[in-house]
Amino acid sequence: MKHKIAVIPGDGIGPEVIREGLKVLTAVADSTPALSFEFVEFPYGSEHYLKTGELVPEGGLKELSRADAIYLGALGDPRVKPGVLEQGILLKLRFYFEQYINLRPIKLYPGVPCPLKGKGPEHVDFYVVRENTEDFYVGIGGRAGGRSEARLEVLRSIYHVKFDLDIESDRDEIAYQVGVISRKGAERAIRYAFELALRKNKKRVTSVDKANVLTHVYGLWREVFTSISKEYPDVETEFAFVDAVTMWLVKNPEWYRVIVTPNMFGDIITDLGAMIQGGLGLAPGANINPEGISMFEPIHGSAPKYSGKNVANPLATILAGQMMLEQLGEQKAANVVERAVIGVLGEGKVLTRDLGGSSSTSDVGDAVVAKIKEMG
Repeated sequence: MKHKIAVIPGDGIGPEVIREGLKVLTAVADSTPALSFEFVEFPYGSEHYLKTGELVPEGGLKELSRADAIYLGALGDPRVKPGVLEQGILLKLRFYFEQYINLRPIKLYPGVPCPLKGKGPEHVDFYVVRENTEDFYVGIGGRAGGRSEARLEVLRSIYHVKFDLDIESDRDEIAYQVGVISRKGAERAIRYAFELALRKNKKRVTSVDKANVLTHVYGLWREVFTSISKEYPDVETEFAFVDAVTMWLVKNPEWYRVIVTPNMFGDIITDLGAMIQGGLGLAPGANINPEGISMFEPIHGSAPKYSGKNVANPLATILAGQMMLEQLGEQKAANVVERAVIGVLGEGKVLTRDLGGSSSTSDVGDAVVAKIKEMG
């Protein structure tokens, strides 16, 4: 089958790691009967924004809608105010395409050192399912300051909290951010986690929240999790507060199979997961709409100080391509890519600096391609 892939190289090291990802996808297509790709590149990122003032125009969204999947390098540039590119491109795409699942495999591969004492690949192999379009990422917030009693009343009503504050000057300004969880949003993320547990034969689902303090939003999350869990009697379930789960991920990562979490907490614990699996250079991520267009990316940033030096680790991007293959229904090709990555890491001859080697970005991509050809 031929798949049309929208490619957004992005900023910093993004074009370099995407180059290797495309190289690997082309190699696996060449070795897989009836599999081919059409890659269409889009310029969205800092350079395009600085030249045009444009992030992702409506016409660009329509063009992206014609693709089967989106492959993203990295976003971020010190010349652009923090949040502009992330909200104007990354979050815009997630929301526009209703990519309500952020899927993160936390997997330690053979040959990769784990920072946790005594832990190996047999101890670190689980998934984090992060709800991707709600919680504190909906962008509802603002500030109240000066002598505006009306604005303060709005703030009071939002929080349903009674407090006595004298708003006399900008020094008394209040900033607020509202987290929102809908029953529909919670249901579809939690159900995805249970289905993943069955599909991957990882029959324990841990729900993460902070319902003991943030009782309104996360109380609903718990209620929905309890209800849906009854539909999956063969899957073990448990609740964990986010602070506790970060502790136990360090002490006993082998306990976890599938973790499902609201957006904000998932953002935090998946970075912890990346370190457990050997670093950001090995951490792929997927923004998934199971019924629509999904987007695949490494979870690391654009690392502008390394841009153009050909030293970044491309394996997270290559593994994001592997996740894309799986989502597109190309499981055989996905397995080939993962085995090739495992082969390169296991040999330990071609490694970038973050893994203790001295190989270049392109060296690693070439090594993975060579493994794919060997498996031919």
